[in-house]
Amino acid sequence: MREQGMYGFPSMEFVIYGKPAVEALVEEVRRLAAARVYLVVSRTLNTTTDEIEKIRKALGSRYAGTFDSVPQHTTRTSVVAVAKAASEASADLIVGIGGGSVVDVAKTAIMCLEHQITEEEGLDGYERVPEAGATSQRSFRSPKVRTIAIPTTLSGGEYNAGALVTDTKRKWKQIFYHRDMMPISIILDPAITRHTPKLLWLGSGTRSLDHGIEALCSRLGNPLVDAVVTSGIATLSSGLLRTKKDPADLEARQACQIGSWLSAFGLQARVPMGASHAIGHVLGGTFDVPHYLLTPVLLPAVLRYNKSASAMAQGAVVAALGFKNGDAADALKDLFDKLELPRSLEEVGISSSEFRRIGEIAVKSIFAKTNPRPLETPDAVVDLLQLAEHRAELA
Repeated sequence: MREQGMYGFPSMEFVIYGKPAVEALVEEVRRLAAARVYLVVSRTLNTTTDEIEKIRKALGSRYAGTFDSVPQHTTRTSVVAVAKAASEASADLIVGIGGGSVVDVAKTAIMCLEHQITEEEGLDGYERVPEAGATSQRSFRSPKVRTIAIPTTLSGGEYNAGALVTDTKRKWKQIFYHRDMMPISIILDPAITRHTPKLLWLGSGTRSLDHGIEALCSRLGNPLVDAVVTSGIATLSSGLLRTKKDPADLEARQACQIGSWLSAFGLQARVPMGASHAIGHVLGGTFDVPHYLLTPVLLPAVLRYNKSASAMAQGAVVAALGFKNGDAADALKDLFDKLELPRSLEEVGISSSEFRRIGEIAVKSIFAKTNPRPLETPDAVVDLLQLAEHRAELA
């Protein structure tokens, strides 16, 4: 049992499940008395399915417009573009329908609306990640426009009041935060996720596992979060195996969504993450590794590196994963093998020649400092990366 800590309540009103997304969204729009609803959506959903058109028709006169050009890694360019389009449409509610990048664009765009930010440089100074050249830190005001999220992947970022945004000019992924960037409502509908590619579905599920495991291992967690994320890890890992076996199993898909929600409880409570996030943000924002492949190639090595500082928590991870022998890294390796995901940095195109640069950027992350074994120097990051370099080293 943790001896001291704190719990932060999220600025979120509802998580809605058990209803079709269209029905739940229309009910929320009416409840919020929104008159101009702007949609930020997955291009695949918008152009190859009728899911978005069903929503547009259901909104009727309340529909204000659609943006479907969000890149894989959320960028300042896309955030500013959405804010401009939503402003021109007089939007009073933004709905993100898609994966984590879509939701993060929606969350950050409402801050640009609030501050009338029309250029990428307008976000300078609001970032939460210390970086060279930052001369000031400004705070966002509470936004008048809020968001609703309808996730189609399992990353769990919709439960986070922060957002990851890549500054493409410097190739750095940054964190922007305000408690009201948290979606006011989250709608979970397994049916709409049937269009999500299998690799993306499974890989994004490992990101939520990452959120739960790093919260459980955090030095700054709390008993409520520990209990919830432990349940989430068990529910999500089981659901992922079931959906890999039968992608059409909607009950298994809903179990994955519930598991993602529970695993992300640490994000809701603002429990700081650790090295997997600190390094993962660099691999994604600077080296373009897909977000959904970061956990299988990094987290087992992170757990090995942190074992001396989080042994008890890692024991709970082993139990939650239903693994009878070995340690947490072994349990995750076994799960990732069954899901047929990459498990080493070399498999995602990262070589040892890039480790030093990764370390120099990663140590500036707030999550390097809150790792169970704080990463204080680039050399420490390099030591950790060496554990993840080759698949054989994770065996």
